[in-house]
Amino acid sequence: MEHYGPETYGELNADVYDEWHAGLDPTDAVRCLAELIEQGPAGPVLELAVGTGRVTIPLAAHGVDLRGIDASAAMVDRMRAKPGGDRIPVALGDMADVDPGTDDRFAMVFVVFSTFFFLMTQDDQVRCFANVAERLLPGGRFVLECPVPDVARYQRNQSVDVHDVGLDHVRLVTVRHDPVGQRFDGHHVLIGTGGIRLAPVSMRYAWPTELDLMARLAGLELRHRWGGWHREPFRGEGMYVTVYEKPA
Repeated sequence: MEHYGPETYGELNADVYDEWHAGLDPTDAVRCLAELIEQGPAGPVLELAVGTGRVTIPLAAHGVDLRGIDASAAMVDRMRAKPGGDRIPVALGDMADVDPGTDDRFAMVFVVFSTFFFLMTQDDQVRCFANVAERLLPGGRFVLECPVPDVARYQRNQSVDVHDVGLDHVRLVTVRHDPVGQRFDGHHVLIGTGGIRLAPVSMRYAWPTELDLMARLAGLELRHRWGGWHREPFRGEGMYVTVYEKPA
């Protein structure tokens, strides 16, 4: 998608992001992350792509020394307007750089809800892994929540799905699939009495084994892979959670 950059999704969607994702309860993610933090080395924690603070704020409320990175000033402004959000230091920048603006080393770095795939090239994803490994303390963890790509749903490499229907509006998601580049390019399309709104989104997906290879190249080891935040067995489909560890 031409002119689409790391900040585009957040800058164009910040005002509706929380509304469109109101059904996402962060409780299980926060609980699991807090348990992993307790089991790891002592040190601060870094979230990549903090967004509007859906996970960041409740995790910080557990007493976690939490920092963040996000490419979108609009998303960060939304987070800072929420109770507790203004107390979390956030650096503006590309999450692939893993640059929180300090020299800190972290006990954990994490990125949730598919956002790692917002890194649009394999090179950027490999660079992110390498920079995370450089920032981790010995024994520190890199935690990712990602979906297994469901490419079978795309007929002729495209799809249109209905996400919401109301009395005065309908929200569609339209996607083109590039199987060679492993890319999804699409739009949330909101059609209502006030007109039509487009919210673009692009992702470069990766398979679990590809993520494992990126981790190995960065010197990280696979510690856990679960089918969700309840640590259920991974079945090879849907959203899953992976924990990589930097050798002590």
